[in-house]
Formats: sequence, C-alpha cells, structure tokens
Amino acid sequence: MAETKYIFVTGGVVSSLGKGIISSSIGKLLQARGYNITIQKMDPYINIDPGTLNPYEHGECYVTVDGMETDLDLGHYERFTGIQTTRANSLTTGRIYKAVIDKERRGDYLGKTIQVVPHITDEIKRRIKLLGEKYHYDFVITEIGGTIGDIESAPFMEAIRQMKWELGRNACCVHLTYVPYLKAAGELKTKPTQHSVKELQSVGIQPDVLVLRTEKHLDDNIRKKVAAFCNVDFDCVVQSEDLPSIYEVPVNMQNQGLDTAILNKIGEPIGETPELGPWRKFLERRKKAKQEVHIGLVGKYDLQDAYKSIRESLSQAGTYNDHKTILHFVNSETITEENVAEKLKDMNGVVICPGFGQRGIEGKIVAAHYTRTHDIPTFGICLGMQMMVIEFARNVLGYSDANSREMDKITQHNVIDIMEEQKTITNMGGTMRLGAYECVLKQGSRVFDIYKQEFIQERHRHRYEFNNDFQQEYERNGMHCVGRNPESALVEIIEIPTLKWYIGTQFHPEYQSTVLKPHPLFVDFIKNAIENK
Repeated sequence: MAETKYIFVTGGVVSSLGKGIISSSIGKLLQARGYNITIQKMDPYINIDPGTLNPYEHGECYVTVDGMETDLDLGHYERFTGIQTTRANSLTTGRIYKAVIDKERRGDYLGKTIQVVPHITDEIKRRIKLLGEKYHYDFVITEIGGTIGDIESAPFMEAIRQMKWELGRNACCVHLTYVPYLKAAGELKTKPTQHSVKELQSVGIQPDVLVLRTEKHLDDNIRKKVAAFCNVDFDCVVQSEDLPSIYEVPVNMQNQGLDTAILNKIGEPIGETPELGPWRKFLERRKKAKQEVHIGLVGKYDLQDAYKSIRESLSQAGTYNDHKTILHFVNSETITEENVAEKLKDMNGVVICPGFGQRGIEGKIVAAHYTRTHDIPTFGICLGMQMMVIEFARNVLGYSDANSREMDKITQHNVIDIMEEQKTITNMGGTMRLGAYECVLKQGSRVFDIYKQEFIQERHRHRYEFNNDFQQEYERNGMHCVGRNPESALVEIIEIPTLKWYIGTQFHPEYQSTVLKPHPLFVDFIKNAIENK
C-alpha cells in the first residue's frame, strides 16, 4: 500500500455505544490481514487532556508510554491490538485551540483573522494526517468522541468532511448508531438511526458503513430498510449485538463482514478471511473457565470505568489461570477496623487501588493492615502501594503519625514524600512522573521470579514517592524494596517475602496488560489468589 488510508468512526443517537470497542475491533481485523495500523481518539471537550478530570466524569485516565494522560479508549486500542499509542494518538479540542492560539501569538499567521474554518479545521486535519505521514501506517483509524449534533464536535466533523472530499477512496466513515427495542410495541425502531444519518449528511458527510448497536437480533428486512433510507449498501449495514464480553466483538464483527465492507469501500483487495487463531483460543479458554476467584477492589470510585484497566487486567489474568475473575468493589470510605473483616471475608485476594487525595485513604490503610495480618494475597497499585507503606510504618515500625506528605504536610514520619524538584509546582496538569520509566529488579526477590528478568519498563502517573530515608528500617523489619529506578534510585516495588503474596508497585502495571500478552504480575497475583481459596 502506497498511501495511508483513513477510517473515521463517528457515533449517533446516544453516547457510550462502544465506539472505542468498534474502533479497536476494526484495528484488530485489519491487523490480522497484515496491515500496519494505528488508532487515535479525538475528544471534543476543552480540557487539554483528561488528567485533571474526576473519574466520575470520564472514567479512568490512561497513560501512554511517552507520558500522555489520555482517554480510557486508548487502553482498549492497546489491549485489543497490542500497539503502543503515544501523545499523537490522543487529541482534545483544548489542545487544538491551544496550538492555534500559540501560533497566532507567535505571529505565524501573518496578521490573518483566525477562524474555526480554516484554521482550527486545518490543525485538526494536520493532526489526523500526522500519524500517517510520519510513520507510514497503512490505516489510521480516528474515533471522534461524543455524538453527531453536539456543538463541540462540529469542527471535527467539518475537518472529516474536507478530508473525505480531498482523499476520495482513501477515506471512509463508519457511523455507529443505536436501534432501540420498544417493549410495549414489541418492535425494533430504526427512526433514531435515520435521523442520526440525516444529521451526519447535513454536515456534508455520507457514512460508508453503518454499525447498528442493538440488544436484539436485527433481521435482513430491518437492515434493508436502514440501507435504503440512509443511502448505504446493504452489505455495509452491520449489526453489533450485546455480547457477554467485549473481547467477542472482533470475532462478531468479522462474522458480520465489517472488515470486508471497509476494504471494499476503500478499494483494497479482500483476500482470505484471517483465522484470528490466538484470539479465538483466548475466547475458548474464557468460556471454559467455570470456577471463580473472588477479588476485592478497595477504592473510592464506585464506577466500573474508574478502574477500567485494572478490571480488564484481572479479568484477562483469570482467563490465563482458567478461572472466572469475580470483582467486588469495596468502598474504602466505609471501611473501619470494626467492619473490615466482614467486608473482606469472602475475598481470595485484594487489590488496593490507585487514586489521588485524602478521601478514602484511611480505609485503604485499614484494609492493608487486615490483609497483611491475615496473609491474604494483596496487590497495591500506586497510591495503593503507598498505603501499604504507611500502614507498615504505623503498625510495625511504631510511627503512629506516619503518613504521606500529600495528606499531612507536617508529619515527622513522611514515609511517602514529594521529590525536591516537584516542590515548586503550582500547575496540576501533566506535572507528575508520567509515562514509562526503567526499573531494576533485585535478584532473588519474588518479583524477579515473576518477571523472569532484571530490567523492566513500566508506566507511571504520580507525584509522591517512597522516602528513601526510611528504607533500612523497612528492610530490617521485613518489607523489602525490590525494584528501583536506576537513575534516581526511587523505590518502585515493595514486597513482604514471608507472606503468600504482598506486593506494591509505584507504577501502573495495568497499562501494559493486553489480551494476548497479560501482565505477569496480574497473572501471578490471580494464581496465588486461587491457591488461597
């Protein structure tokens, strides 16, 4: 393929239809055919990135290897396709406007009046094409957040309209809509889809492929009706029914001929349908796993998207241990010394979740104390690890005021502290240790046995660190610092080797766990949780 082809994924009727899963599935299917692909997300909100957004607003914040805080859909792209995304794969209206305003302030526009068209739309087009031009991908899949008709996504739609016009057959639009089932009438209704397509046509975009999200199976008559009303070929109307697992979507989309429809539209040869062998093996194993392992997630965000990557990593690790992972959210704000035994009594393992700020941390400390003294396999991630460290200082080292400088500015025993170079920071966005950092594992440690290598790279998103002044005391009393950054000597991993499985990581291993390459820490944690049943 000489030229890069561009696929735009838009959504209509309602949000949260799963554009990210459909984009990931398209990427997966094209990859299986031997194409080199990447996927990017355009978010129409004005935040520069989702790093400062409350997880209740937008789910978890995903971090790329180069330290960009991004939308959680990038996690799906990586888990499904195994690609590594970067800051170029994530864009917001805020970043587009900031780039244009910065250029205007520098005088780059030579005194011109700056307008949404052409200046903002040109910047959007430049960012979409950048990946194709720089890395020569065969396909760049661009997902537009929100739904058609939103005021804020108008400039993105205009940019797509122009690109479709300029690129001809090298661009294609996949529009995802919803077909509701009206129980009282006993009917599926296509009118919302027709309106959604009309709205898209009103901004000058004719969708090439329609993916209909539905809870009930759509017969050919409904698909024919949609094709006729929406000017779309019958074989380009694909249905995406609700499935037990998101990982079944690529196989379902292949069965529905989604990749074939796209290749037809773009004028690429169809060839043989790929097998998806390893993927199908994973699904088989998942279906066969009947035994359950119960994991408690101790955190403060009672929203499944808030810990999306952790949930998916635990679920994948369950499959690779031939078990079904059943996750139980335990709100750390409600955990006390009196009720912790009751709340964690049925758990085979416990994950102490990451987070920011004061709320809910005492409950995490109580949970860490309980699992440590009752030898329940425990995995602390980022703030979760810091709570394990604080708990150990309070109850084993005897420092009752031990805390993190984040929560207590004046504690004498700041076992978690801010680094010198971070102390002057006033700006919240993007000022943490972000992205992939090296870590050296201590030979003979538990984690060394798990990774089976000495040098690893993991992704970070935090501002506070283990205070090395206390390290020898910890080591003497049985909590070992077994992974550290080779340049700064910052502690990245702690473990208590005398317990079944008690490990905390300063980094976020969940960002590197994919369907076909599950993260070794999660796999080993679940294995030990199963043994603990």
